[in-house]
Amino acid sequence: MNVLLNVIDPVAISIGPIKIYWYGIIIALAMLIGISLATKEAQKLGLEEDTMVDMALWAIPIGFIGARLYYVLFKWDYYIQNPSEIIAIWNGGIAIYGGLIAGGLAVYWFARRKKMTLTLLLDILAPSVLLAQSIGRWGNFINQEAHGGAVSRQFLETLYLPEFIIEQMNINGTYYHPTFLYESLWSLLGFILLIILRNQKGLLRRGEVALSYVIWYSFGRFFIEGMRTDSLWIGDIMRASQVLSLVLFISAIVLWIYRRRAYPTKPYYSEGLIASR
Repeated sequence: MNVLLNVIDPVAISIGPIKIYWYGIIIALAMLIGISLATKEAQKLGLEEDTMVDMALWAIPIGFIGARLYYVLFKWDYYIQNPSEIIAIWNGGIAIYGGLIAGGLAVYWFARRKKMTLTLLLDILAPSVLLAQSIGRWGNFINQEAHGGAVSRQFLETLYLPEFIIEQMNINGTYYHPTFLYESLWSLLGFILLIILRNQKGLLRRGEVALSYVIWYSFGRFFIEGMRTDSLWIGDIMRASQVLSLVLFISAIVLWIYRRRAYPTKPYYSEGLIASR
């Protein structure tokens, strides 16, 4: 019991000067699970077995670069004074939206290069990405980051949280909102919802699984971001992730309505590669 009450060491394995962090293990696990699920779905729809793996080999590293650049740009005043820190990703500092934008561009390039249907690829990926995000947030939990403002221990107890989560949210004697958990659960719920909707034949047209992902994630992120204490800001008045979430949420709804009206005969997702392109 005492072990659970201690703050979790962010270093999982230490061999001499080599240290392997829980954060890296959790992120790697999240990506492997996401790729595995996407691969199974791609095969079911008629794509080649290695499609998702080949795409991941491009999208994942490019996504990490985008996540870092996004963070650096919003902290430019610091990094312009400390340019050697720009590549020091091991010191922290990545932003999921930057990763999604860069990763999305990589998927677009991959689809063009392979002459594949972009919307179908995005639909296959969307639930897997959401699940990976849900798992990945536990890396923030281990690092005691991406948390909200100060709260009382009593408040955390009213959420019926396990003791190890409550104590991990005790940072230097102060308890904080476990916003990592809020987003993880929101993403997990979204994953389940997308899987259910995606499996309904004749419900979602091609591209609408991905749009559902954007709508769901951006809606939840808008409110959760407002609780966090480590937000990236536009000037001193707007949280960058809240602005982007709002833009994405509205844009995805508008695009959904437009596509339904302008292209009423677009194939359903469940038709896979059988449908005409």
